[in-house]
Amino acid sequence: MKSIVQHLREGKNLTQTELAEKSGLSLRTIQRVEAGNIPKGFTLKALANVFETEPEKLIPSKEITKLDRVKLINFSSLFGLLIPFGGVVFPLILTYKTKDNKNKELGKNIVSVQILIAVALAVSQIASPFIQKGLSLHFPLFIFPLLLILCLKLLVVILNGISLNTKNDLHKSLKINYL
Repeated sequence: MKSIVQHLREGKNLTQTELAEKSGLSLRTIQRVEAGNIPKGFTLKALANVFETEPEKLIPSKEITKLDRVKLINFSSLFGLLIPFGGVVFPLILTYKTKDNKNKELGKNIVSVQILIAVALAVSQIASPFIQKGLSLHFPLFIFPLLLILCLKLLVVILNGISLNTKNDLHKSLKINYL
């Protein structure tokens, strides 16, 4: 990704050395600025004079991605507490209707975690009657994994929500994305 200074320099068909000479800056300073260091003070004014522009236009603006959509996707996974596989279906629909790439990637990570939780819930519910019969238990064993996994789902949503508000990223991301 080219820096603003590099883009302007190439637009004027200048080498880094030529830009250094015209601006009165060292070649190393030009290299640092093009590598991503933000110019300040004298360096910023000297470069702005060479490119005949305002100094503010040489400083990259920080693009802040709005993560409201991801927060909605994360919150919608709570439907899995009420509706079987609702924690996968609703976030999946919201993710695929999202246009922003960052929101879409974070949404896919949320859905991937919800898929794992839904599969764990289904397997535990299928296995619990067999385990109950094998251990000759007289109380409904399925309630324990059901409550445990629902609490896990709630914990994941809360941790992701907190992390999205503080770090603009998910608490944990899977290395394998199922979507």
